[in-house]
Amino acid sequence: MTASRRRALLVPVAALAIAAATRCAAATATPDYAYGEFQRGNFLRAFALATHYVETESDPKSMTLLGQLYSDGYCVPRNDAKAAEWYKLAADRGDRDAMFALAMFRMEGRAGPRDREAGAKLLAAAAKLGHPLAAYNLALLYMEGQLFPQDFKHAAELLRIASNAGNPEAQYALGTLYKQGRGVPKDLKEAVRLWSLASLADNADAQVEYAIALFNGETVAKNEQAAAALFHKAALHGNPIAQDRYARILADGRGAPRDPAGATKWHLISKAGGETNLKLDDFVNSLDAGTRAEGEHAAKVWLDWLKKPPPS
Repeated sequence: MTASRRRALLVPVAALAIAAATRCAAATATPDYAYGEFQRGNFLRAFALATHYVETESDPKSMTLLGQLYSDGYCVPRNDAKAAEWYKLAADRGDRDAMFALAMFRMEGRAGPRDREAGAKLLAAAAKLGHPLAAYNLALLYMEGQLFPQDFKHAAELLRIASNAGNPEAQYALGTLYKQGRGVPKDLKEAVRLWSLASLADNADAQVEYAIALFNGETVAKNEQAAAALFHKAALHGNPIAQDRYARILADGRGAPRDPAGATKWHLISKAGGETNLKLDDFVNSLDAGTRAEGEHAAKVWLDWLKKPPPS
């Protein structure tokens, strides 16, 4: 996996809500009403219940919830210092979600100076307790080889933990290791299987890899139509490689009806994203002026929309 295509190392702390959503009520003596209110968007009620459980039961999961409410500014002013305090209290009591959240704070330099070593230790502790996002981020550190000696075998082991928990970024990354034979035996069939899983969760990089396998019939039944649909989906997600591949499909009429104007559109969009394809340059230049203008206009609409500032 090249650095340019590697997923960002730091998973946002807001992703903690995803982990919270999977909590089993049996993990505590009583149902987790505070998190139930949080998931319904009743943040004031969640804050009140979490505070009650902390005061009456010293409940670490409620401490973690208070940390998240302060971290994200839900129903209370955003306060990284208070969030970090609550996360640390919960982490010291063994809550893996708090360990992960506090690790992200240390990595990002929130509520104090940036401290990647401290963050990595917290990631390791959370991963040891089976936290999928912690395992994924820790795996990237081992692949990066700066805080730790580069170790693709250990990275693969960590990615497998996150992959088995359904994390699409981990599935894509582990599939790439299987394709390259780094840390695991080279196994394209396993790589394609993992990419197929990640593509179901709309991981655009995995969609591209799985679509290539489908188009070429590599370890799976050849299916150009399914490949074209996946390339289109990833293209709509803004993946330049998918945009280039889909342009080629529309130019050749393989897997989808031939569409010279559409091919022009996606070729120009992919070029704006950094892709180079001389064959498609020649194809577009060979078109009549009207078809080329139609594709250029469609590309301009797309690219102009991307330049718009996000709503405040």
